[in-house]
Amino acid sequence: MVGSLNHHGSAEEPGSPPLACEHSGSPQQEEPTMMRRSDNYLPVPGEEKNLDKDFVHTTASSRESIAMKNLYVDDISPLYPRLGPYFLDGRRRVDYVLAYHIQKPSSIRRRSSRFADNNIIARLRRSLSMRSSRAPLQPKEDPEIAAQEQRTDYHEDDKRFRREEFEENLLETGLELEKDEGSKIPGIGFLKIHAPWNVLCREAEFMKLKMPTKKMYDVKQGNNLVEKIRLFIHKVTAPLHPKVDANRPQSIKSLSHPFSREKQHLFDLSDRDKFFDSKTRSSIVYEVLKRTRCTRAKYSMGITSLLANGVYTSAYPLHDGDIEEMTAEPNDRKLLYQEWASYSVFYKYQPIGLIRKYFGEKVGLYFAWLGVYTQMLIPAAIVGVIVFLYGCATVDDNIPSMEICDPRNNITMCPLCDRACSYWKLVTACGTARASHLFDNPATVFFSIFMALWAVLFMEHWKRRQMRLNYIWDLTGFGEEEEEEHKDHNRAEYEFRVMQKTMRLEHSTPKGEKVKLTCTDRLPAYLTTVVMMAFLIVVTFAIVFGVILYRISIKAALHMSTYPAARSNIRATVKTTAAIINLIIIIILDEIYGAIARWLTTLEVPKTDKSFEERLIFKTFILKFVNAFTPIVYLAFFRGRLVGRPGNYLYVVGSYRMEECAHAGCLMELCIQLCITMLGKQLIQNNLFEIGIPKLKKLLRKRKSELDSKQEEELNKTLQRHEKDHFLGPFVGLSPEYMEMIIQFGMVTLFVASFPLAPLFALLNNIIEIRLDAKKFVMELRRPIAAKARDIGIWYNLLRGLSKVAVIVNYMYSPDGTMHGFVNHTLSYFNVSDFQPGTDPLQPMHLGYKVEICRYKDYREPPWSSTPYELSKEFWAVLAARLAFVIVFQNVVMLMSDFVDWLIPDIPKDISLQIHKEKILMVELFMKEEQGKRLAARDTYNQDNCNSPSSANQSPPQPRSRPVSHANCC
Repeated sequence: MVGSLNHHGSAEEPGSPPLACEHSGSPQQEEPTMMRRSDNYLPVPGEEKNLDKDFVHTTASSRESIAMKNLYVDDISPLYPRLGPYFLDGRRRVDYVLAYHIQKPSSIRRRSSRFADNNIIARLRRSLSMRSSRAPLQPKEDPEIAAQEQRTDYHEDDKRFRREEFEENLLETGLELEKDEGSKIPGIGFLKIHAPWNVLCREAEFMKLKMPTKKMYDVKQGNNLVEKIRLFIHKVTAPLHPKVDANRPQSIKSLSHPFSREKQHLFDLSDRDKFFDSKTRSSIVYEVLKRTRCTRAKYSMGITSLLANGVYTSAYPLHDGDIEEMTAEPNDRKLLYQEWASYSVFYKYQPIGLIRKYFGEKVGLYFAWLGVYTQMLIPAAIVGVIVFLYGCATVDDNIPSMEICDPRNNITMCPLCDRACSYWKLVTACGTARASHLFDNPATVFFSIFMALWAVLFMEHWKRRQMRLNYIWDLTGFGEEEEEEHKDHNRAEYEFRVMQKTMRLEHSTPKGEKVKLTCTDRLPAYLTTVVMMAFLIVVTFAIVFGVILYRISIKAALHMSTYPAARSNIRATVKTTAAIINLIIIIILDEIYGAIARWLTTLEVPKTDKSFEERLIFKTFILKFVNAFTPIVYLAFFRGRLVGRPGNYLYVVGSYRMEECAHAGCLMELCIQLCITMLGKQLIQNNLFEIGIPKLKKLLRKRKSELDSKQEEELNKTLQRHEKDHFLGPFVGLSPEYMEMIIQFGMVTLFVASFPLAPLFALLNNIIEIRLDAKKFVMELRRPIAAKARDIGIWYNLLRGLSKVAVIVNYMYSPDGTMHGFVNHTLSYFNVSDFQPGTDPLQPMHLGYKVEICRYKDYREPPWSSTPYELSKEFWAVLAARLAFVIVFQNVVMLMSDFVDWLIPDIPKDISLQIHKEKILMVELFMKEEQGKRLAARDTYNQDNCNSPSSANQSPPQPRSRPVSHANCC
């Protein structure tokens, strides 16, 4: 069924009290709506409602229909059949859609009892309205709360009442509505909303939307060296730019000014249909929806509350059109698909301007930031590969690894575990030592300095890029005042809690005092959050400790195994399986922690969506950061340092001896952990979660459908735009996308000295990620509400914090092999007779001879010293050298980073000049306008004085010798 909604001045029955519904905060509500009583509407099929309304006549067919909120008639086709985002008339554009559940009536019972049902509903509605006007409803009598205890049909009727009330208020704001309850989606009805011109102008003025004026000016490029280099690079890379905005000259820009109805002459209104684009129209309608309130008793419900309570099931703006059909009309969505969301254009720049035009500034800034980050990864990846290749080229010249691999040294090492492990030759660690040198070589120190400066340059480059986008997108004047106005709408949960508190304090609260939630009300939620967050962090540590115990026990079990294959490569088996277990745990806990963080944030009942988002981001980041980096931090800083020595090892949980590193250090294991975590998270989360799960849902939906592929394709061709978009997934925000990239940024910067290939893997992932996200936004998700934003918000602070920590982490974890000198110097002696009872090897003759002295990695006195096994002087000397290295290089890099930060201005010089020029041009424009107004007023005044018949009588008396002359009027 499709119906048009019209607002009548006599919508209420005579004598009935007004509905407890109002529109709050709407500017200039007195403007007339575009839908009037005298308008003719197309009769449409459906059941009649509110039969006590006036009658009107329809079109030339003289069909009589009922003028009410929902107009229905059987089997009438639209006058202008059009499958695009339009009303049935084919002219008015659908700017927003609300979907809701409808009961499928049994035709015989429904038609026979239609009039009785409507009378019952009308009486029930009048009764509720009269009750609400006489006395406030008690909590147990509120329909929203009591609906759970009533029959299902009453609950659905109550939802329908609320929808009708809300829709009446929307009509009062001037919006035009059309219902579609006969869609091809069973059980779902749609309310299509159109904003006419007068509403768009009124709301644009209220929202202070900057719109382009008729005034154009030349954009002059900067003359400094940096700008010349930028322009040269832009010309060289011209083939890599997407084919959008080809006809628009880049050197000309419109002067923008907040829209004002009094100054409409400043704007180019020659084509009103295109003056407000689809993104702006939908955001205007969304602002009206958020301000429109529906009050029943003391519970004020807005669109968020209506969605939360199931009155409406979804709300979304429409996509511009189809993209895959050859006959599809040209539109921005199709252009985005061709030039952005296709893997065939992976090498091209993103059309950031078109992304912003279609999805809004907030989404545009995310993809702009992702593009800048990916571009900056290119030099980091190149340098990382060079460092790795340098390690490959110098592996045969590295003295420590050469000594380890030299069989002539014949160094016997102490057992790596109690009883099960036996003595072993250092030469067996040759492969690990050589592999470690690929990532741990003298070039690593240079790479650490480079990456620290890279992080600073990336942040500075992004700030300048962000400022340039602010200028191009006319956001330079978008300040905190506008942000406050846009975030001023309360969340549904907050309103519900305030309503509960209001009812609880009904008699104790003074009249007129506004009730709100205080810190005392939220104290239990805050305590729950602190306790739960601490508990989850402890759980993460416990799980990592469990993986440590797994490594210890599996190593002992493999040493005791009788299978030669199991004992052939114990180290690699333990490292790899432990890293895979860590990866699986990280991915599982990521999902669990994300759900818990959202639950904790909901408990706190934040007032606004922005507050909710920031709190959720903070909690999620802490939990996911600890989850992802705890195993890596353990390997980098703690493993091998809390071991003890032969004869006096450190034990945990009874008989579990803490694991130690190989002679080449724990770097290889750290590298394996980083590699598996990065690749695994990106592969599984991107391919499985972002691609596989949506495809699986689509496959299950097809299997449940009774139609075959051809029938489904034919049905899809007949679906309206709002029906097609209903099948798409809801937009859940940008936080998951940002979080994924922030964790990756941490892995690239924090431990890059241990894994120089991390930037390369991140670069390859991001090239795919950009197109994957693009395809998801264009094809698989409903169109998000266009939200304005000047920056990326809290994410910038997290990035800046990680870049500062990266300087410390990369130098605290200094290379072991190249800083300790020769191998023999790093090994201490141990007399096997000093083993504690029950810890010596079960097979002491495993090497074919009796071992009396074994070596272990540490700086301690030999057993024949006067102070056996005490820390030697070399230990303190090496420790002092390490500390000096860390302190000197860390401070040098910090100073260099701060110098680079100071040297590069946040605002490009040409942009600051253009902003200043815009202000001057705006002042000149208004001065010229004021001057024109004065001249026009003076001419009008003079003309009135000349043409007025009583002007002579009104003039002061003149001497007779000087008669009044009108010569100056000629």
